[in-house]
Amino acid sequence: MAVRTIPDRTGLDLDEACARARVVAFDLDNTLARSKKPMSPEMGRRISTLTTLIPVAIVTGGSFALIDSQVLAMLTDDADRTNLHLMPTSGTRYYRWSGSDWHREYAHDMNSDDRRNVIAALERHAREQGIWCEHPWGDCIEDRGSQITFSALGQRAPIERKEAWDPDNAKKNRLAEAVGRDFPHLAVHSGGSTSVDVSQRGIDKAYAVRTLASLLDTQVGRIIYVGDRMDPDGNDYPAAMAGTIAIRVSGPEDTLRLCDALIAGLSRNAGATI
Repeated sequence: MAVRTIPDRTGLDLDEACARARVVAFDLDNTLARSKKPMSPEMGRRISTLTTLIPVAIVTGGSFALIDSQVLAMLTDDADRTNLHLMPTSGTRYYRWSGSDWHREYAHDMNSDDRRNVIAALERHAREQGIWCEHPWGDCIEDRGSQITFSALGQRAPIERKEAWDPDNAKKNRLAEAVGRDFPHLAVHSGGSTSVDVSQRGIDKAYAVRTLASLLDTQVGRIIYVGDRMDPDGNDYPAAMAGTIAIRVSGPEDTLRLCDALIAGLSRNAGATI
Protein backbone atom coordinates (compact mmCIF):
# COMPACT_ATOMS: atom_id res chain seq x y z
CA MET A 1 0.00 0.00 0.00
CA ALA A 2 1.32 3.44 -0.96
CA VAL A 3 2.23 5.69 1.93
CA ARG A 4 0.58 9.11 1.88
CA THR A 5 2.62 12.08 3.10
CA ILE A 6 0.36 14.46 4.99
CA PRO A 7 1.12 18.18 4.58
CA ASP A 8 1.46 20.63 7.43
CA ARG A 9 -0.31 24.00 7.40
CA THR A 10 2.45 25.55 5.25
CA GLY A 11 2.13 22.85 2.60
CA LEU A 12 -1.57 23.31 1.88
CA ASP A 13 -3.63 26.05 0.23
CA LEU A 14 -5.71 26.90 3.30
CA ASP A 15 -7.97 29.34 1.44
CA GLU A 16 -8.93 26.57 -0.97
CA ALA A 17 -9.35 24.12 1.92
CA CYS A 18 -11.64 26.55 3.76
CA ALA A 19 -13.71 27.08 0.61
CA ARG A 20 -14.22 23.31 0.28
CA ALA A 21 -14.68 22.50 3.97
CA ARG A 22 -18.04 21.80 5.56
CA VAL A 23 -16.60 20.36 8.82
CA VAL A 24 -13.37 20.78 10.78
CA ALA A 25 -12.33 17.79 12.91
CA PHE A 26 -9.52 17.68 15.45
CA ASP A 27 -7.55 15.02 17.26
CA LEU A 28 -7.16 15.94 20.96
CA ASP A 29 -3.94 14.83 22.70
CA ASN A 30 -0.89 16.71 21.41
CA THR A 31 -3.11 18.45 18.86
CA LEU A 32 -5.50 20.63 20.88
CA ALA A 33 -3.86 20.01 24.26
CA ARG A 34 -0.97 18.22 25.88
CA SER A 35 -1.71 14.66 26.96
CA LYS A 36 -4.51 14.59 29.57
CA LYS A 37 -4.19 18.36 30.14
CA PRO A 38 -6.93 20.95 29.48
CA MET A 39 -6.73 23.07 26.36
CA SER A 40 -5.19 26.47 26.94
CA PRO A 41 -7.61 29.42 27.29
CA GLU A 42 -6.32 30.62 23.91
CA MET A 43 -7.24 27.30 22.30
CA GLY A 44 -10.60 27.35 24.04
CA ARG A 45 -11.34 30.70 22.41
CA ARG A 46 -10.27 29.46 18.96
CA ILE A 47 -12.39 26.30 19.12
CA SER A 48 -15.36 28.29 20.45
CA THR A 49 -15.05 30.73 17.54
CA LEU A 50 -14.80 27.90 15.03
CA THR A 51 -18.10 26.43 16.29
CA THR A 52 -19.80 29.69 15.28
CA LEU A 53 -18.47 29.32 11.73
CA ILE A 54 -18.63 25.60 10.92
CA PRO A 55 -19.42 22.23 12.52
CA VAL A 56 -16.46 21.12 14.66
CA ALA A 57 -15.71 17.52 15.66
CA ILE A 58 -13.35 16.14 18.29
CA VAL A 59 -12.12 12.67 17.28
CA THR A 60 -9.87 11.20 19.93
CA GLY A 61 -8.66 7.92 21.38
CA GLY A 62 -9.50 9.33 24.81
CA SER A 63 -12.70 8.85 26.77
CA PHE A 64 -15.67 11.24 26.93
CA ALA A 65 -14.56 12.20 30.45
CA LEU A 66 -11.25 13.45 29.00
CA ILE A 67 -13.04 15.46 26.29
CA ASP A 68 -15.14 16.97 29.07
CA SER A 69 -12.14 18.04 31.16
CA GLN A 70 -9.79 18.92 28.30
CA VAL A 71 -12.15 20.59 25.83
CA LEU A 72 -15.67 21.29 27.09
CA ALA A 73 -14.50 22.90 30.33
CA MET A 74 -12.39 25.37 28.33
CA LEU A 75 -15.04 26.58 25.87
CA THR A 76 -16.24 30.16 26.12
CA ASP A 77 -19.86 31.17 26.69
CA ASP A 78 -20.37 32.06 23.03
CA ALA A 79 -19.43 28.58 21.75
CA ASP A 80 -22.21 26.99 19.69
CA ARG A 81 -22.43 23.58 21.35
CA THR A 82 -25.07 22.42 18.86
CA ASN A 83 -22.32 22.69 16.25
CA LEU A 84 -19.94 20.45 18.22
CA HIS A 85 -19.62 16.71 17.55
CA LEU A 86 -17.78 14.54 20.08
CA MET A 87 -16.31 11.21 18.97
CA PRO A 88 -14.27 9.67 21.83
CA THR A 89 -12.49 6.30 21.86
CA SER A 90 -11.44 6.74 18.21
CA GLY A 91 -14.99 7.29 17.02
CA THR A 92 -16.44 4.16 18.63
CA ARG A 93 -18.80 6.51 20.53
CA TYR A 94 -20.61 9.68 19.45
CA TYR A 95 -22.14 12.49 21.53
CA ARG A 96 -24.30 15.50 20.60
CA TRP A 97 -25.59 18.46 22.61
CA SER A 98 -29.26 17.98 23.50
CA GLY A 99 -29.82 21.57 24.58
CA SER A 100 -29.08 20.85 28.23
CA ASP A 101 -26.59 17.96 28.25
CA TRP A 102 -24.39 15.73 26.09
CA HIS A 103 -26.30 12.72 24.75
CA ARG A 104 -24.61 9.54 23.56
CA GLU A 105 -25.94 8.71 20.10
CA TYR A 106 -24.15 5.36 19.68
CA ALA A 107 -21.53 3.08 21.22
CA HIS A 108 -19.78 0.14 19.53
CA ASP A 109 -18.51 -1.85 22.52
CA MET A 110 -16.12 -4.79 22.24
CA ASN A 111 -17.35 -8.12 23.61
CA SER A 112 -16.24 -9.12 27.10
CA ASP A 113 -13.98 -12.00 25.95
CA ASP A 114 -12.02 -9.75 23.59
CA ARG A 115 -11.65 -7.06 26.22
CA ARG A 116 -10.35 -9.54 28.80
CA ASN A 117 -7.94 -11.18 26.36
CA VAL A 118 -6.63 -7.87 25.03
CA ILE A 119 -5.92 -6.61 28.55
CA ALA A 120 -3.91 -9.75 29.29
CA ALA A 121 -2.02 -9.55 25.97
CA LEU A 122 -1.10 -5.88 26.43
CA GLU A 123 0.49 -6.58 29.81
CA ARG A 124 2.21 -9.76 28.59
CA HIS A 125 3.78 -8.13 25.55
CA ALA A 126 4.70 -4.98 27.48
CA ARG A 127 6.54 -7.12 30.02
CA GLU A 128 8.26 -9.13 27.27
CA GLN A 129 9.41 -5.91 25.60
CA GLY A 130 10.64 -4.41 28.86
CA ILE A 131 8.22 -1.47 28.84
CA TRP A 132 5.84 -2.51 31.63
CA CYS A 133 5.90 0.10 34.42
CA GLU A 134 5.87 -1.43 37.91
CA HIS A 135 5.12 1.88 39.63
CA PRO A 136 2.86 3.82 37.25
CA TRP A 137 0.99 7.05 37.77
CA GLY A 138 -2.50 5.53 37.75
CA ASP A 139 -3.74 2.58 35.69
CA CYS A 140 -1.63 1.34 32.79
CA ILE A 141 -4.59 -0.33 31.07
CA GLU A 142 -8.06 1.18 30.88
CA ASP A 143 -11.18 -0.65 29.70
CA ARG A 144 -13.32 1.98 28.00
CA GLY A 145 -15.92 -0.51 26.79
CA SER A 146 -15.55 0.28 23.11
CA GLN A 147 -11.76 0.53 23.37
CA ILE A 148 -8.91 -0.82 25.50
CA THR A 149 -6.14 1.73 26.02
CA PHE A 150 -2.61 0.98 27.24
CA SER A 151 -0.76 3.92 28.83
CA ALA A 152 2.86 2.92 29.41
CA LEU A 153 3.50 5.16 32.42
CA GLY A 154 -0.07 5.27 33.73
CA GLN A 155 -2.99 7.55 32.91
CA ARG A 156 -1.83 10.35 35.22
CA ALA A 157 1.88 10.38 34.42
CA PRO A 158 3.56 13.82 34.28
CA ILE A 159 3.41 15.30 30.81
CA GLU A 160 7.19 15.75 30.56
CA ARG A 161 7.71 12.05 31.37
CA LYS A 162 5.15 11.04 28.73
CA GLU A 163 6.64 13.19 26.00
CA ALA A 164 10.17 11.94 26.70
CA TRP A 165 9.25 8.25 26.90
CA ASP A 166 8.95 7.39 23.20
CA PRO A 167 9.81 10.41 21.03
CA ASP A 168 10.20 8.37 17.84
CA ASN A 169 7.10 6.20 18.54
CA ALA A 170 9.18 3.00 18.23
CA LYS A 171 8.09 1.49 21.56
CA LYS A 172 4.37 2.07 20.94
CA ASN A 173 4.60 0.82 17.38
CA ARG A 174 6.40 -2.36 18.45
CA LEU A 175 3.78 -3.12 21.12
CA ALA A 176 0.90 -2.38 18.73
CA GLU A 177 2.41 -4.70 16.13
CA ALA A 178 2.77 -7.56 18.63
CA VAL A 179 -0.78 -7.20 19.97
CA GLY A 180 -2.15 -6.83 16.45
CA ARG A 181 -0.68 -10.21 15.49
CA ASP A 182 -2.59 -11.80 18.40
CA PHE A 183 -5.91 -10.18 17.42
CA PRO A 184 -6.14 -9.89 13.62
CA HIS A 185 -9.89 -9.27 13.90
CA LEU A 186 -9.32 -6.11 15.98
CA ALA A 187 -7.83 -2.71 15.16
CA VAL A 188 -4.65 -1.90 17.10
CA HIS A 189 -3.11 1.56 16.75
CA SER A 190 -0.31 3.53 18.33
CA GLY A 191 -2.06 6.46 19.98
CA GLY A 192 -0.85 9.38 22.11
CA SER A 193 2.52 9.96 23.76
CA THR A 194 2.56 6.62 25.61
CA SER A 195 -0.59 4.85 24.45
CA VAL A 196 -1.78 1.97 22.31
CA ASP A 197 -5.52 1.73 21.49
CA VAL A 198 -7.42 -1.47 20.63
CA SER A 199 -10.97 -1.45 19.24
CA GLN A 200 -13.15 -3.37 16.82
CA ARG A 201 -11.66 -3.59 13.34
CA GLY A 202 -13.24 -1.17 10.94
CA ILE A 203 -14.26 1.19 13.75
CA ASP A 204 -11.40 3.66 13.89
CA LYS A 205 -10.87 7.29 12.92
CA ALA A 206 -11.60 6.45 9.27
CA TYR A 207 -14.96 5.07 10.41
CA ALA A 208 -15.44 8.19 12.52
CA VAL A 209 -14.98 10.66 9.67
CA ARG A 210 -17.12 8.58 7.28
CA THR A 211 -19.87 8.39 9.88
CA LEU A 212 -19.57 12.11 10.57
CA ALA A 213 -19.89 12.89 6.86
CA SER A 214 -23.04 10.77 6.65
CA LEU A 215 -24.58 12.30 9.77
CA LEU A 216 -23.93 15.83 8.49
CA ASP A 217 -24.97 15.04 4.92
CA THR A 218 -21.63 15.97 3.40
CA GLN A 219 -18.64 14.23 1.83
CA VAL A 220 -15.50 12.97 3.58
CA GLY A 221 -13.47 15.11 1.18
CA ARG A 222 -15.11 18.20 2.66
CA ILE A 223 -13.89 17.46 6.20
CA ILE A 224 -10.68 19.12 7.34
CA TYR A 225 -8.98 16.72 9.74
CA VAL A 226 -6.19 18.00 12.00
CA GLY A 227 -3.89 15.65 13.95
CA ASP A 228 -0.33 15.09 15.13
CA ARG A 229 -0.05 11.32 14.48
CA MET A 230 -0.21 11.33 10.69
CA ASP A 231 2.51 8.71 10.21
CA PRO A 232 1.32 5.33 8.85
CA ASP A 233 1.49 3.78 12.34
CA GLY A 234 -0.39 6.65 13.98
CA ASN A 235 -4.07 6.65 14.93
CA ASP A 236 -4.76 9.84 12.91
CA TYR A 237 -3.52 8.29 9.67
CA PRO A 238 -6.74 6.31 8.95
CA ALA A 239 -8.70 9.58 8.94
CA ALA A 240 -6.28 10.99 6.39
CA MET A 241 -6.46 7.87 4.24
CA ALA A 242 -10.27 8.01 4.31
CA GLY A 243 -10.01 11.06 2.06
CA THR A 244 -10.26 14.04 4.39
CA ILE A 245 -8.41 17.31 3.86
CA ALA A 246 -5.74 16.16 6.30
CA ILE A 247 -3.37 18.60 7.99
CA ARG A 248 -0.45 17.49 10.17
CA VAL A 249 0.47 19.57 13.23
CA SER A 250 3.45 19.35 15.56
CA GLY A 251 1.59 20.24 18.76
CA PRO A 252 -0.95 22.63 20.30
CA GLU A 253 1.10 25.76 19.52
CA ASP A 254 1.12 24.79 15.85
CA THR A 255 -2.62 24.08 16.02
CA LEU A 256 -3.24 27.56 17.44
CA ARG A 257 -1.59 29.10 14.39
CA LEU A 258 -3.58 26.81 12.12
CA CYS A 259 -6.84 27.73 13.90
CA ASP A 260 -6.14 31.42 13.33
CA ALA A 261 -5.68 30.73 9.62
CA LEU A 262 -8.85 28.60 9.48
CA ILE A 263 -10.91 31.24 11.28
CA ALA A 264 -9.67 33.90 8.87
CA GLY A 265 -10.31 31.72 5.82
CA LEU A 266 -13.74 30.55 6.92
CA SER A 267 -14.76 34.12 7.82
CA ARG A 268 -13.69 35.36 4.36
CA ASN A 269 -15.58 32.50 2.76
CA ALA A 270 -18.71 33.28 4.78
CA GLY A 271 -18.43 36.95 3.82
CA ALA A 272 -18.15 36.05 0.15
CA THR A 273 -21.26 33.85 0.42
CA ILE A 274 -23.46 36.57 1.93
